[in-house]
Amino acid sequence: MRVKLRSSFIIALSFLSLSACSIKQKIDPIEVTSATEVCIVENKDVREGFLKEFEKVLQQKQIKYRLIQELDAQNGCEWTATYTANWAWDLALYMVYAEIKVFYQGRLDGEAIYDARMGGANMNKFIDAEPKIRELVEQLIQQKQANNQFRVIHSFTEHQVAI
Repeated sequence: MRVKLRSSFIIALSFLSLSACSIKQKIDPIEVTSATEVCIVENKDVREGFLKEFEKVLQQKQIKYRLIQELDAQNGCEWTATYTANWAWDLALYMVYAEIKVFYQGRLDGEAIYDARMGGANMNKFIDAEPKIRELVEQLIQQKQANNQFRVIHSFTEHQVAI
């Protein structure tokens, strides 16, 4: 009986220690077209490399963007993005938290969050930040394909004519 109790305790303790070492990622994507312009609110408190990688992905996706210093209705931004990231030291410097939020007409439309603050002994927390930032932006910003929209309209028109 005592052995069973002890092994159950060890299993429960192992489960708790593993769950305490979790890394979480959540992405709620947005859809934009090639005509979309995103205003990025520059965060001077975040390492410069974060913004550079964010911009690089937008350029590759051919999404127009501009940097703004603060949220202001006078900026004329329909789409606005904010970002933050933190690094921590644990044997090495690593990105422990990253968050990108995208707003459409002032309302939250999508977000990407990477959170390794509860990473503890999980060695997967030691990531290269640039590929992770790229992954977050690529998964967050989905592009509507103009060709697909044309095909839908075109097939709908054909269907109407056939009736």
